[in-house]
Amino acid sequence: MNTQAFRSFLEERKFPQEQVNAFAAFAEKFASACEGGKSPVKTFPSFSARMIAENINTFDNYYAIALYGRFMKDNALLLAALELVDGGEALDNLYKKTGEVLGDARRDEIYEGVELVPLGTPNAQKPAAMQVMIERLERAEPHACKQILSSGLRDLPDEYYVGTKKKFEECMSIDEFLLRKKEDLIAELEQIQREGRLYFNQEITDEVIEYVRREPEIGQGVRVGNVIYETKIPHQAKEYLAETDEDKKRYYYCHCPWVKESLKAGRSDISPTFCNCSAAFHKRSWDVIYGQALQADVLETVLKGDLRCRFAIHLPEAVNQ
Repeated sequence: MNTQAFRSFLEERKFPQEQVNAFAAFAEKFASACEGGKSPVKTFPSFSARMIAENINTFDNYYAIALYGRFMKDNALLLAALELVDGGEALDNLYKKTGEVLGDARRDEIYEGVELVPLGTPNAQKPAAMQVMIERLERAEPHACKQILSSGLRDLPDEYYVGTKKKFEECMSIDEFLLRKKEDLIAELEQIQREGRLYFNQEITDEVIEYVRREPEIGQGVRVGNVIYETKIPHQAKEYLAETDEDKKRYYYCHCPWVKESLKAGRSDISPTFCNCSAAFHKRSWDVIYGQALQADVLETVLKGDLRCRFAIHLPEAVNQ
């Protein structure tokens, strides 16, 4: 491993020196496990299992491997590492928020005997863990279940959306803001395609860009009065567009690591109520823009058998149209 080159790569991205040191040290540890010509992406699953066993399965350590994959231009390794931590906080947050809403005693009663899976758990094992949690909560406290999920299970601080709020404030109207969002997304996708990078975890092709361009609800949203209708971009848009089998299309569409693998063999057994968490993700920027928690409804979801996930975000009644 060229440690100095990797350190320079990190420093160019403005990581603090302490983080550069930690990331470089852990990347070296992983690189050592790949010595002898071993494939990094094939080595990663067993290395991750060791991380869990040794209790070093932290977000920063997985992020170090993901950054190393990007540095090496090894997209397979980058994706393998990111997939294990993307949304990894959701199950813990479900447990924590259940206690906050219902009290610790009621939470412990509902989840008695359930063990939370550790960070780094393979995605194939995640749906079973989430299914048990959602089934128990929805059966015991259906109203609270929707309330908790609608608050979101991701860690998304307001600081993530400072740029989006500034962009909104620069626009003369909501509709101008929506158009600017779309223009910025298309420009971003085109740049990612030119540079051969991934958009989160997917390859961007001409067909994907054209699909996003012609779907106004993707990356933009369509306003009808005080409601914004948004549709997710597929998780694997290239594969989604090429696929004709509807079950496989649903699998390629789904973003959620706690659900996706349950769709691989067809219909999932996870309750569609869970997708209120996804609706919360989509409304989060609007929460920050208006400084209040807004309502978002799930209109379509692959968990119900739809071929897309679509949401209605309700803006405050008094907003300037």
